[in-house]
Amino acid sequence: MRARDFRSQAWSAMNGKWATLALITLLVSLIEGGLAGLSIIGVGAIVLLLVTGPLMLGTTIISLKVMRGNYVSVGDMFLGFKNFGNAFLLALLNEIFVFLWSLLLIVPGIIKAYAYRMSFYILADNPDMDANTARIRSIEMMKGNKWRLFCLDLSFIGWLILCLLTCGILSFWVMPYMQCSTAAFYQDLIRERNNMQNATPNAAPEQPAEPFAESAPAQSENSDLELGNGNSEENK
Repeated sequence: MRARDFRSQAWSAMNGKWATLALITLLVSLIEGGLAGLSIIGVGAIVLLLVTGPLMLGTTIISLKVMRGNYVSVGDMFLGFKNFGNAFLLALLNEIFVFLWSLLLIVPGIIKAYAYRMSFYILADNPDMDANTARIRSIEMMKGNKWRLFCLDLSFIGWLILCLLTCGILSFWVMPYMQCSTAAFYQDLIRERNNMQNATPNAAPEQPAEPFAESAPAQSENSDLELGNGNSEENK
């Protein structure tokens, strides 16, 4: 699928939800902006650090609910606080690793930022998962797909220019549009991987299985047994 396909899916799924999503984006912006303004006295910076991850998880859950045809309310923006610990740690880990990679040069930092982009979507679908595992699974999921996501982001350049021309007002609609398009991208990655597994149910993986592959261990065991039988026949 191409960038326009993800945008088309998001546009259709957001039908009837534009006002709610714009209001959520406005409220999140006000919360983060207000805390950033209070950072000069120190307290705001600490609170902003604490709430950034849960708010990101909340908006991620909302975008997935939109793409799956579920009802969305303004209160959903706080759903991330139900998994506060993992959401906070995930945001912190992502920021730390992106910063460390950026010390090498800007490009490695950007590449790693794209490698971690699916981490909050994975955490949203797996609330019992720990933060670091979600980050690692995102890295595995984004192998070979970072350029595709970059092209999706780049396809919004026209909308972002319009946001500038409207002094940021249009961004309250464009940002959820981008988030839902990314959610569509995430679901496509899941679909592609499931199709690949179904196409080769008995094939042993050439590389170590991704952590989110439940069937991979069984496949690996079967492959080991087959190899073991083959070796025993040769020895005979």
